[in-house]
Amino acid sequence: MTDWQGVFPAITTQFKPDQTLDSAATAALVERLVKTGCHGIIVNGTLGEGSALEADEKRAVLKLAIETARGRVPVLTGVAEYTTKLACRLAADAEKLGAAGLMVLPAMVYKSDSRETLQHYRTIARASGLPIMVYNNPIAYKVDVTPAMFADLAAERTIVAIKESSDDVRRISDIFNACGERYTLFCGVDDLALEALMLGCKGWVAGLVNAFPEETMAIYDLARAGRYTDALQLYRWFMPLLHLDVSTKLVQYIKLAQAETGTGTETVRAPRLVLEGREREHVLTVIRQALQRRPKLAA
Repeated sequence: MTDWQGVFPAITTQFKPDQTLDSAATAALVERLVKTGCHGIIVNGTLGEGSALEADEKRAVLKLAIETARGRVPVLTGVAEYTTKLACRLAADAEKLGAAGLMVLPAMVYKSDSRETLQHYRTIARASGLPIMVYNNPIAYKVDVTPAMFADLAAERTIVAIKESSDDVRRISDIFNACGERYTLFCGVDDLALEALMLGCKGWVAGLVNAFPEETMAIYDLARAGRYTDALQLYRWFMPLLHLDVSTKLVQYIKLAQAETGTGTETVRAPRLVLEGREREHVLTVIRQALQRRPKLAA
């Protein structure tokens, strides 16, 4: 039985200056996040630049994360492919490599309708025995998995969790009303995390955790303990940073935060480019002001 809950970082993929995989740096990031207390690891997601990785690189990153985690936490891989067939192939390969589960998106590029979207998820659910987290992000990917659609998917027993990133926190209550406790809900939007946890989400697929794992864990722990006043104080400090997670350039922004905190480099893979000019200065100002005001966490 799958019991996913807690903070699951969607980790960045670390690259060398020539944009080749930096296995040592990626492994070091996984190790740091696990040691900080994170409850799971997700590779090859949007933040992991999965769409910029070759098929063999996706499998290499997954294998590396599994070997580094050493069974201490579950390791999931993002599945965001152009066709259902390719997604099924990756799902089967991930199972062979020892992944604990999949975080599955609708097919890329083509905007599927509700019937096509449901068939996509049903087909992938039957392509392996791995549990699935459905990643619902209509803002970025233009396909919406509605509460009614999740009710339709309830018969697929391997679909166990939802990463809700519709940017509408009301959706959480709507999903509970439509599906009861059928799915474990994760918040997938950093700057809605506290609200989502208060409304019943049991997990947080986090982005800024790559650079600020201790603060992310503290907010989660305080919220789960019902200490909302304490959580809110920390959340308000964190909010300017959390806003960096909801930009089309979230990868560049979060990697720059990692560079500033010594948790990674800002190297990205083209067509993404390292930030420059006014945009870079703005993001650096947000990061450095937060670091200057960084609260001291209780031991």
